[in-house]
Amino acid sequence: MTSTTKKQLFALFIAVIFFIAACLLFPRVLAFAELAARELRYFWWLILILALGVWLAFFTGRSRRD
Repeated sequence: MTSTTKKQLFALFIAVIFFIAACLLFPRVLAFAELAARELRYFWWLILILALGVWLAFFTGRSRRD
């Protein structure tokens, strides 16, 4: 495992721990997460738009290394 992979795995672990702590400390966060999971079948296109926006923000305008 490279150091970059370790950093990414650690960041993911911290994000999951933060989300769990937020759900325990603030019950409304848990209610929002449950609602979002239930309504995901209706709002999948919002996830698609968000993914497209992230992709455009990070990968557009970069020069290709050949």
